[in-house]
Amino acid sequence: MQNRLSIEYCSECRFILRATWLAQELLFTFGSDLEEVALRPGGGGIFVVTLNGSVIFDRQAVGRFPESKELKQLVRDCIDPDRDLGHSDRSS
Repeated sequence: MQNRLSIEYCSECRFILRATWLAQELLFTFGSDLEEVALRPGGGGIFVVTLNGSVIFDRQAVGRFPESKELKQLVRDCIDPDRDLGHSDRSS
């Protein structure tokens, strides 16, 4: 199965920098395991990450932005639960 990830961000709030940085982090980590990483401009303070059509992180529901480590773990848990993320799996 090819995995499609989408980050919908609020363009009014200028969340694009965070969205592009997280997209880059996910592409570096998962490479060819992700068929697509899409950035979708929105409004109203939105910052929602979906994987294969399912929401895996919603800023408004949680009340904060995702950490890179956290998002990598959420994606990994969906597409390859046995994958070792190295330093992203180690506790601080």
